[in-house]
Amino acid sequence: MKPVVLVTGCASGIGLELARKLYENDEYRVVITARARHLPALREIFRADDEFMIRELDVTDDKNIYQLVDEICRSWKRIDVIVNNAAVCYRGVIEHMDAESEMLQLQTNYLGPLSLVRAVLPIMREQRTGQIINVSSVSGMLAMPTMASYSASKHALGGATEALWYEAQPFGIKVNLVDLGFVKSQSFQNVVLAKKAKMSCAIDGPLSEYYSSMSPFIERLMKLSPTTAENVAERILHVIRTRPSKLHVSGTADVAIFATMKKLIPSRVFNRILYWVLPGSMKWGGKWRQSSRQRRLAERALEPV
Repeated sequence: MKPVVLVTGCASGIGLELARKLYENDEYRVVITARARHLPALREIFRADDEFMIRELDVTDDKNIYQLVDEICRSWKRIDVIVNNAAVCYRGVIEHMDAESEMLQLQTNYLGPLSLVRAVLPIMREQRTGQIINVSSVSGMLAMPTMASYSASKHALGGATEALWYEAQPFGIKVNLVDLGFVKSQSFQNVVLAKKAKMSCAIDGPLSEYYSSMSPFIERLMKLSPTTAENVAERILHVIRTRPSKLHVSGTADVAIFATMKKLIPSRVFNRILYWVLPGSMKWGGKWRQSSRQRRLAERALEPV
């Protein structure tokens, strides 16, 4: 019996490249998923058959998750590997993030993957084998301005995955967290600005400089990255084949660099260095920026008499 692999977020980028790799491989039975609006495009690329399914999956919909898991089990009697790849990125400083955007990001990047994990864990436990691969980001190690909400969702996913690594061990279930840094792709075009962030940029508000400096900076780093979505897909396929016991798996070379810096450099120093090297940071705040003398006077005014 060929192992059954379920992959989320296959409409584009890493998910699509992983779908291509699995489609060309006859070692597995595969289920690739995406939201309903992306299915026609996927069906033009791939031909479904008795070993390759193309299905709708909205990871924010628990009913959809359990229906799909039930269908797979009725058809193939098992699920051996899940790859939680689906994600969304809303950009905004904390002051500009609205509750709707915050919750959608949390549901897609953290709550949804955990719901899928809960749906498959009893199946894998009965099988006494299985593998859960959660795709995370270097944003789960460190946060940068305008990325607070996204980083929070990835920190949450990383923390839950680490706990799951311990909980799944006795049942023969492998748990891996694939950490990604900058990937050469056009995914920066899919980043969504929060409503207030768009407004701030339009009216040149006091925080608009964060977006005008950070967006080109991140875009430039992605374009310069030597790692493509295909490279990452190949890495994930290797993880599926080899079933490593370790929790953290680097999906891009720069992850190891960031991890080493965080480990060796004291946080008070690391944070200041990162602030200094971020483009335009010395000018953030513009005319609203206080001089050190003004700041001291303001602090004294707030002191109790």
